[in-house]
Amino acid sequence: MGVKEDIKTLLVQSGWTLKDLAKEMSVRIGKNYSSPMLSQKLYRENLHYKEAKIIADILGYCLKFEKL
Repeated sequence: MGVKEDIKTLLVQSGWTLKDLAKEMSVRIGKNYSSPMLSQKLYRENLHYKEAKIIADILGYCLKFEKL
């Protein structure tokens, strides 16, 4: 599964919409995010690590690296 599918799955499980996520990201980052822009970033898999961490935090998750 790619980042797009992972995040969309977490959105559904958390009861968030992409539009709500984009609004909250705008507030937290201080940069204007729209749902189409965020959707394109997910589609192209062009999401910065900082953005992924913020998305995870908004949805109640954390990102961490684990040694296999």
